[in-house]
Amino acid sequence: MQKNKITIEAIDWQPNKNSKIPLYQQIIDYISKKITSGAWLINDIIPSQRELANKFKVNRSTIVYALDELIAYGILETESGSGTKVANNTWSLLYNDNNLNWKTYINAGEFIENIPTIQIINELEFKDYIRLSTGELAPKLFPLQKFQKISSLLTNKITSLNYLGPLGLLELREELVKHLAKVNIKATTDNILITSGSLQALQLLSIAMIKPNAKVYTETPTYLKSLQLFQSAKINLKGIEMDQEGIKYWQINKDNNDSTFLYTIPDFHNPTGITCSLTRREELLKFAQANQLAIIEDSAYTELYIDEQPPPSLKSLDNSNQVLYLGTASKSLAPGLRVGWIVGPESIIKRLGDVKMQIDYGASSMSQWLMYEFFHSGEYDNHLQNIRQELKKRRDEILSFLNENFNKHASWTIPKGGFYIYIQFNQKISIETLFKKALHKKILLNPGNIYDYKDNNAIRVSYVYEDIETLKESLLVILKLIKSEEKQGK
Repeated sequence: MQKNKITIEAIDWQPNKNSKIPLYQQIIDYISKKITSGAWLINDIIPSQRELANKFKVNRSTIVYALDELIAYGILETESGSGTKVANNTWSLLYNDNNLNWKTYINAGEFIENIPTIQIINELEFKDYIRLSTGELAPKLFPLQKFQKISSLLTNKITSLNYLGPLGLLELREELVKHLAKVNIKATTDNILITSGSLQALQLLSIAMIKPNAKVYTETPTYLKSLQLFQSAKINLKGIEMDQEGIKYWQINKDNNDSTFLYTIPDFHNPTGITCSLTRREELLKFAQANQLAIIEDSAYTELYIDEQPPPSLKSLDNSNQVLYLGTASKSLAPGLRVGWIVGPESIIKRLGDVKMQIDYGASSMSQWLMYEFFHSGEYDNHLQNIRQELKKRRDEILSFLNENFNKHASWTIPKGGFYIYIQFNQKISIETLFKKALHKKILLNPGNIYDYKDNNAIRVSYVYEDIETLKESLLVILKLIKSEEKQGK
């Protein structure tokens, strides 16, 4: 049976040393509550005695006493070579009944759990850690005054918040038709489906458009590799190398599978920051047309250009209707709105709309009205202008800092927009060790191997979330850890 290792980082509790309750009893009570609540499941491996002692700031003997008590109760048990695991829960102890093993239910589903590193990242992003890699704008960049203005404008327009049609709010889709026309994407309201972020668009495609065991090609590294939704649908991901011009499309070995897709982020790629050149885009489209290869174009960062607008989108260059275009407000405005869109042939959009109605019966009506008003009032374009200026300031300052401090230890691509600088270290180091050591310094980073099909030597750094000084100080800590790793590797 699969066993889950409970990470010490997942524990956010400390015993109260001023309490009249003995420390060992507080620890017993805490562990018991985690188990009875279902947070820790039967067969889960708990952290080691040393880790728990360090975390709770108590003597190891206190931990030993508490664990021995729990073992005596039959709640925990020790396995030779495997550590201490959850053996029982108090429901079954109270009722003297057979154990209900929730792990059996969890493992019965089709959806694959995230790898442990991503689970840790997802949990600790909302705790007291410096977020070195996070993929969202800093809260202080949220346009609060514009949002308040937009909200007041909607007061007299919204007469209800009932369900909307399968494709989403008509008024929002009409605004998107005009918005897309600015970048030469021709669409009607019937070509647009409103989704709960572009991530949901990928989920809809994975369950409605792509056969099990089909191939989806991606750049390597790629954001998509950090997700499990395609793998959960039994879809095979295949990485294709990149250079500074973009994906090396000629390495795609297109087989005779009608549902084969290419997923690509041509603008300010996540995580590398590379922008696909116009020549490479044109060549890619010719290849796709010749090989009947459908393309999913993720434009999450397209509007966040710094130096200049990126080349025309694949969708705008597409004369064969082979490109599905994903857009979102999560990166440019606010991820909490959960508003995205997918643009494609009417038959595809209708199919995806039908599936979406079965999943959630439509994205938030309130969020769609807010997004409509941002477009309609012109405030969205004004906001983008402000964000681009802030992105340029932050990017340039961090690039200058990296040139001064990291030049002898790493290389990176200069992004022309988006959020990320992908730092690749010159000497081979253990990225997993770096990740764990950074956590001990209260720094949370995204190691490059969560995006790659093989081990790599990189981290993703975002210059848009933490303030610049915090980011610099954190990078200096990372540099110190890197130098230590380099010495050990010699």
